Amino acid sequence: MPARNPVPALLAACAFTAGGALAQTTPKAGDEALGTQPYARYERPAACASCHVDIARQHEQAMMSQAYTHHWDEIEYFELAVPHAEKVAKVAGVKAGCNGCHAPLAFLAGDIPPKPPSAGTRANESVSCDLCHTIVGFHGEVPVNFNWITEPGRVKQGPRPGLVSPHHETRENPFLRSAEFCGTCHNEMDAWGLYVKSTHLEWREGPHGRAGIVCQDCHMPPAPGRSARMGSELPDVRQHLFHGAHDPGKLAGVAEVRIHPEAREAEPGDTVRLTAVVVNAKAGHKIPSGSAEERVLWLHVEAKDARGRTFHLAVDSKGFPGEEYTIASATALAYQDIGDIRGIPDFPGLKRDGTYAAMAEGDRIFRLPYLDPQGRMTISQWNTAAFSTDYRLAPLAAVAETFTWKVPGDAAAGPVTVTASLHYSRLVSSVGEYLGVPAEEWEPIFINDHATTFEILD
Repeated sequence: MPARNPVPALLAACAFTAGGALAQTTPKAGDEALGTQPYARYERPAACASCHVDIARQHEQAMMSQAYTHHWDEIEYFELAVPHAEKVAKVAGVKAGCNGCHAPLAFLAGDIPPKPPSAGTRANESVSCDLCHTIVGFHGEVPVNFNWITEPGRVKQGPRPGLVSPHHETRENPFLRSAEFCGTCHNEMDAWGLYVKSTHLEWREGPHGRAGIVCQDCHMPPAPGRSARMGSELPDVRQHLFHGAHDPGKLAGVAEVRIHPEAREAEPGDTVRLTAVVVNAKAGHKIPSGSAEERVLWLHVEAKDARGRTFHLAVDSKGFPGEEYTIASATALAYQDIGDIRGIPDFPGLKRDGTYAAMAEGDRIFRLPYLDPQGRMTISQWNTAAFSTDYRLAPLAAVAETFTWKVPGDAAAGPVTVTASLHYSRLVSSVGEYLGVPAEEWEPIFINDHATTFEILD
């Protein structure tokens, strides 16, 4: 599906270039919008909450309202991004640019870097009600790097026509119903011209995008209710849940797994081959997505014999380039650029795959490795000069992994149960522990499992 740029009537008078981009008469977007709008032009969320009660309470619990104050985002920005930007000219733009999506009012006000969340400034409003509902379109061919266009004031943009408010004008804007609206922040290009976040592009190229199932259908589902206290009952009020990788319900079962043996009987010493099929059954984009540089999804397989002894099964290698990053290692190191950023000479790095009780050497990891200018794996997406092989789960696609196990000679006769389980971590645990990120951000999350059996003969 090609990128679209629906623009409401208030921009109809603006000229367009031949390529479809808005001409220079349009308000600034992206990096050029830095410092163009004072905080005072945007209403505080509390003002919106006085009428839009349910929507406000939902938004308060969503990551949208915590994009600046969330513990890992604060640590990543102040302990990695800002120091790096002040040292290296190539990445200097992240000092302001991170805020284009994480603290957009601070970015627009030129409040860079904003004070830390503990100071209680308006940067803490993160992605606020008034920011989203004053966005009228985007500049360019592809939504990326906060290239939304904001027109603050009495007119609020909304998804439906004919609404009247005693506090503001409401104008229907099809852009708010589009996936491109989300893509302005859920696509990110770094200084090397790489899409280091591409959730919208993944959606666009996948089956959900081709079918016209947009981001809002999954992350803002409609329900009967009132959008405001004084409003009429509506059949399809968009819920402001924005539930994603930080929502247990969204993660539960997001990928499915089934495992089977080639044969249902074996003798001690035989070689048994099992196949596990993993499916991205729920997400309309790849998983992991978004901040894929720091997220880990892995497949762990264990066999248990009739005496209760447990054996770990390592995945069979497929031999593709970069596969070493996708097979769990207890010793491999990465993230050495943290030492460069923090001024630690000869920093050896941290354990590439973390330290998880639910992960063992030889497990299959579904990930997209980000590589820094020295070719080392990084979690600093702004410092990404190349990618290794993208081995993530595409939407509605299946991946088959095989496990070849030589049955021990002393394995107990009787049934063997083989269990394949999927686990997820939002941040590699070694990085989280090193930087003092609360454990809730990096502790493993169980996703799904499946068990099969075969018989060991006497």
